[in-house]
Amino acid sequence: MSALSEHSTLLGSAMHRGVSRALSELQARRPVRLQDGDGDWVVLPVDGLNDRRFNEFRSLCSPGIPCMLLPPQRSRAMGIDTSTPMALAIPSGTSAERIVALATDARRHASWEARPAGCVAAAAIRLMKLSRNLPAVLAARMQPGKDDVMQSVVGVDVAAVDDFAGSSAHALMIASDASIPLSSGVSARFVVFRDALGADQVAVIVGKLDLSAPVPVRLHSACLTGDVFGSRRCDCGDQLQLALNRLEGLGGGIILYLAQEGRGIGLANKMRAYRLQDQGFDTHDANTMLGFEDDERSYDVAAAMLHALDCTRIVLLTNNPSKLDGLSNAGVEVCGRIPLEAPVNSHNLRYLTTKARRSGHQLNGLAIPTVNDA
Repeated sequence: MSALSEHSTLLGSAMHRGVSRALSELQARRPVRLQDGDGDWVVLPVDGLNDRRFNEFRSLCSPGIPCMLLPPQRSRAMGIDTSTPMALAIPSGTSAERIVALATDARRHASWEARPAGCVAAAAIRLMKLSRNLPAVLAARMQPGKDDVMQSVVGVDVAAVDDFAGSSAHALMIASDASIPLSSGVSARFVVFRDALGADQVAVIVGKLDLSAPVPVRLHSACLTGDVFGSRRCDCGDQLQLALNRLEGLGGGIILYLAQEGRGIGLANKMRAYRLQDQGFDTHDANTMLGFEDDERSYDVAAAMLHALDCTRIVLLTNNPSKLDGLSNAGVEVCGRIPLEAPVNSHNLRYLTTKARRSGHQLNGLAIPTVNDA
């Protein structure tokens, strides 16, 4: 390795450590500094905000006045026509409870003054998503004379945030593995990977793999409610069992059990989305109303796991064509698809209908209603 490339590697590693530290601070609901070359910004998650924390943040930012940064999806849900993040002025006397409601509920708040926000907003929102917080941020420019106060606040460069998100799969490592006997009598090998965010991603190797032929693979996003507690709101638990049975019947294959709850928005935000669904929104609109994309998942980590297992040619067990495209674009040769259609019940009918109608899931056994399910 040349001195230049070694320096670049070390620099990149240092930048990534800065982002990792910032994510830990945000998960603990503490502020971080975002450095963009044009002065520093101080940001704090709206997620978990209370009046004490809000008052402390205002004091930290004084004499600056915090604003609220929202992604375009949430801004549009509030009635603001935009394709970029927005900065909302927070009226004097606004409570923390009101600010959290602004980021989560179904009511419109278009009376708040809003203006387009810049690259700092995009980076701040990206950090919130990476830390599984709501994509809503309190932010203020760092004021002159605050250097001593800010020394204990973790700083991160705006340019490092997107670089970290795009290269996190390269930091994937195998942490441990073990053989686990399953209730069916088959023994599976659980290989635990750890990604750059510290999350455990698991490859469950069922039976014996024949790497000379395309390997049957299931990409399964973790679903606590469905996989563990048998929730009828989704088909996740049923699909996981179907995949396990199918792989056993085929003689072997891999289930990638990925830490991507709620299509990548995290468990707490999935519960928020469920509450919006209870108010009449479908699963697609509930996610976007909270400020997320309909699907926040990435396939780079899954592809890296498969490559680490020397599995580069697969047959995918899925109803979702986006997974085929995502893995193909990430360098995995997808040679075919095996459908996994779970039973339909009165609780998941609307969910499955939305997936078929709005996300293109191929569910041949589902009679899609002609009425709008929103």
